Amino acid sequence: MLITDILGTRSDLSAEELSALTEERLVLDNLELTKRIQRGTTDAGREIGLRLPSSIRELRDGDVLHRDETTLITVQAAPTDVIVIKPISTYEMGVVAHSLGNRHLQAQFFDADSEYGQPVMVVQYDHTVEHHLDHLEVAYSREDRVMPEAFRHAEHSH
Repeated sequence: MLITDILGTRSDLSAEELSALTEERLVLDNLELTKRIQRGTTDAGREIGLRLPSSIRELRDGDVLHRDETTLITVQAAPTDVIVIKPISTYEMGVVAHSLGNRHLQAQFFDADSEYGQPVMVVQYDHTVEHHLDHLEVAYSREDRVMPEAFRHAEHSH
């Protein structure tokens, strides 16, 4: 089966619609979420190919890839190994953001009203980052999280 577009998101479907369909999931890791052209196998063993338009920057958890009268195929983002950085002050966040920014790491930021319950900075796990945070004595935790956006390689120029 060749998929050439995203048909919406799973959250757009009602509970009644979902209960009437057999759902298959295409589980993708962080890197795979950023690829528009690839092959994969759903959790039910169906092989599919993706050839998505360039206007689609990345796949997201819950994206609908296929729907017919009986079947729904959705994307399921695999959890990513991340470091959740929990600064106690604006100063501490500034020091961390500056030092990690020099490494060109992509970060995602969340406010206190997020599922984290406090302002945090989230980066992909890296043992050198963990060591650096230990050295700075900044609070953090290592977690497996399904992120709202994929981490992409940070492109830059000087």
